[in-house]
Amino acid sequence: MKIYGDHQSGNCYKIALVCALLEIEHEWIPVDILAGQTRTAEFLQRNPNGKIPLLELDDGRTLSESNAIINYLAAGTSLLPADRFDQAKVQQWQFFEQYSHEPYIAVARFIAKYLGLPEARRAEYEAKQDGGYKALAVMERQLQQSSFLAGNMLTTADVSLYAYTHVADEGGFELNDYPAVQTWIARIKQQPGYVSMPG
Repeated sequence: MKIYGDHQSGNCYKIALVCALLEIEHEWIPVDILAGQTRTAEFLQRNPNGKIPLLELDDGRTLSESNAIINYLAAGTSLLPADRFDQAKVQQWQFFEQYSHEPYIAVARFIAKYLGLPEARRAEYEAKQDGGYKALAVMERQLQQSSFLAGNMLTTADVSLYAYTHVADEGGFELNDYPAVQTWIARIKQQPGYVSMPG
């Protein structure tokens, strides 16, 4: 299988981390979004939405959207529970990540890290801080009650939220007031097969 992605992207890192944790062999194809490589005719044929990450199976089928990809890769493993309710809890956190976390923490990081915090985007960057801290507070409350987000086992819910949370400081977010989140980050880093996001 082939994975089209950018190692600096949290959404792409989710796939790299799941592949490492589950020892899934794959070919990583670097894609530079800032250079317009997701807008080429060749790439748009694979994903009309023009976004990474993108999974291409050996039979030519493709799958986009990071959480869909990691749930596909994790199916039948301990990272994705078989029980319907437990699986829905994983998806609940993944929807939370996409709608209540990523639009704030990931976007603030993109503006600061990728774009260099240009003055024209500063107001937008600052407006993202409140929503990001609200998301961290929700995670903190859950992680005070369980070792991982969907219970006491690592799942793709954790991978989804770990990707941008562990580099939240790059978007201006201070984690000192979230000790349970910090402990959770350390716990994930200790998992067998763990790989870090390239610096």
